[in-house]
Amino acid sequence: MKKIEAIIRSSKFEQVKEALSEKEINFFTFFEVKGYGHQKGSSMAYRGAIYDQGYIGRTKLEILVSENFVEAAIDAIMTAANTGEKGDGLIYVSSLDEIVNIRTALKNSESINH
Repeated sequence: MKKIEAIIRSSKFEQVKEALSEKEINFFTFFEVKGYGHQKGSSMAYRGAIYDQGYIGRTKLEILVSENFVEAAIDAIMTAANTGEKGDGLIYVSSLDEIVNIRTALKNSESINH
């Protein structure tokens, strides 16, 4: 079992969601995040007030998949989220020791495929 975490541009979220769905990956968690990286933000003046844009809004996805879906998920995210510019995001994959479905008590692959 693997956990794929992807930080993407918020503007690309719908495209990534559709690309994952085409690969039959229909279950994931997402939330808005802010970060600071190579694509540095700046400050902006609007009507006399200065707004700090130093933290760039992104969407973070957490996807739990069995080993045979890892490459499909990465390919879907890469294709849908890529603009070719700095700030497109990151994907990282980690191993999971165990997953348990609270309602069914099924474990690992069965817990997310049931």
